Amino acid sequence: MNIHSESVDRLFRTILQLETVEDCYRYFEDLCTIKEIQDMAQRLDAAVLLSEGVSYQKIAEQVNISSATICRVNKCLNYGEGGYRVAIEKLKAEKEEEKK
Repeated sequence: MNIHSESVDRLFRTILQLETVEDCYRYFEDLCTIKEIQDMAQRLDAAVLLSEGVSYQKIAEQVNISSATICRVNKCLNYGEGGYRVAIEKLKAEKEEEKK
């Protein structure tokens, strides 16, 4: 399924214009349900842990998500478009920058 459209482009452009975490909270709380935001955060947490070599069982316990969701995240991490990997690398770079 191809999600590319003018509407999705507009959504992504608005996200790229957000400048602070607080801006993101306000925008996403208006745009999504709390559950949708939590689900996305859990998937990212799972991706980060998978990239660090953590087992499915430990991720399921720590993040409180199903092994099926972890499996899907792992599939995207290994065979997807590379979005998780880009995001994880940027998070790592940000952490390194904060240490300096």
